[in-house]
Amino acid sequence: MSHTVLCRRYVRPGEPEPLVADYRRLHDTFRWDDARGELDGLPGGGLNIAHEALDRHVAAGFGERLAMRFIARDWTRDDYTYAELSRLANRFANVLAGLGIAPGERVFSLAGRVPELYITLFGALKAGAVYGPLSASFGPESVQSRLAIGNGRVLVTTLALFKRDVLPIRNRLPLLEYVLLTDASGAGLPPGTLSWADLMEGASDDWKIPPTSPQAAALLHFTSGATGEPKGLVHAHEAVVAHYATARFALDLNPGDVYWYTADPGWMAGISYGALAPLAIGASVIVDREAFDAERWYRILQEESINVWYTTPTAIHMLMQQGNALATSHCFSRLRHMASVGEPLDPETVVWGRDIFGMPFHDTWWQTETGAIMIANFRGCEIRPGSMGRPLPGVEAAILRVTPAADGGEPAVEEITAPGEPGELALRPGWPSMFRACLDEDERYRRCFAGGWYLTGDVARRDADGWFWFVGRALSNGPASSDTPAAAAASRPRSTASFSAPACPAFPVGCRAPDVC
Repeated sequence: MSHTVLCRRYVRPGEPEPLVADYRRLHDTFRWDDARGELDGLPGGGLNIAHEALDRHVAAGFGERLAMRFIARDWTRDDYTYAELSRLANRFANVLAGLGIAPGERVFSLAGRVPELYITLFGALKAGAVYGPLSASFGPESVQSRLAIGNGRVLVTTLALFKRDVLPIRNRLPLLEYVLLTDASGAGLPPGTLSWADLMEGASDDWKIPPTSPQAAALLHFTSGATGEPKGLVHAHEAVVAHYATARFALDLNPGDVYWYTADPGWMAGISYGALAPLAIGASVIVDREAFDAERWYRILQEESINVWYTTPTAIHMLMQQGNALATSHCFSRLRHMASVGEPLDPETVVWGRDIFGMPFHDTWWQTETGAIMIANFRGCEIRPGSMGRPLPGVEAAILRVTPAADGGEPAVEEITAPGEPGELALRPGWPSMFRACLDEDERYRRCFAGGWYLTGDVARRDADGWFWFVGRALSNGPASSDTPAAAAASRPRSTASFSAPACPAFPVGCRAPDVC
């Protein structure tokens, strides 16, 4: 089967060269130890995500670089440098120590895109606690199930979310010992809560990260629970190796880049690629605290001089619905790379990006279980609109024929090598961000693997040139996540047979640049 191909966009003057230009050479030669070697590790040995995302940049002399900028509804900016964010994370680590939280215990957040969420994240990691995000879109039952499964001992949230989602179910959470409110203190504190700000004010700026094994639990992420009880997936500190490498390869992210990821920090994607990966690189992260608004988004892209933009197909489609005139009235001269995750990216959307921004949207694929991007389209390579892309360097992917065992044991698997034939997408275990356990569900974890492969639960096909194409969801022993980047659109598989991209247009000089086809 032939496919429409978009040639790689030319590099504009002043832009860095693509980090993945010769895909085959890099895929054949890269080893995960190469990425480990670019990180520092703890001074006394070991690996801690917070150290790699914050402290190592401060130690290298980049403490005054902007780490995160929060944009409020009225367009006021709240900036945090790497040094400031590290210092505040130290304070929260001391807060946890003062509460008696030991390494390995679970600290959750339930909040929107507020600075306190990210300080909680990095403070918990520095303390050796396990951090779990909860989406502010959850209701009381969703919050209760996750805190109960995760044995949450600390919850950081806002007064409004506490009243709406926590207070009704507090008596069903006997292990939840501390609720810290980010926006209340004194007489405004409900019974049984503490003031996050007051605790932070009394904490020390000094903290030494304890020895941390790369295999120590760091993150607890939950699947959506749409197919049953939510599953708690454990990820280790070693995941930062994959966060770092995949942000380099799939997002083309460089130190000092201005980066914007639009997803909810209550889910894994918003933590891994909204904070951990870009900060591990040394980028400056933009966080918009408001809900979607097309004019606002275009203004942020322009005024913040965004270099790399990671968003979702749903958001892109909402932009498309607003028409092209609004987009073309803005200038995106600093924008270099655009990527998408959350559901399959249809060919028309890929090409719309090229026509409006001068570059296509690049689809990426991964799951809560994988912990990092596994398959992607790369800035320095051609794109086949509608394709998931190709496996990242360090990732081995295959299409399998999975035959369930009659006795309910491990299924038989056979690799499908014929181009275009669908089967279950599988990954060879061993990448650093692979989930280490399903919390308290060892049998479910075991069922995710067969024949030396991790079974993703997605059906895909691979063309003769090695590009992967999403088809739908499988009915194998693989994971039951319904919040995987592909699963959300399993009911509308991609169709590319009749798609033909229009010729590359011309663009005003200085704002956008066409592909060279």
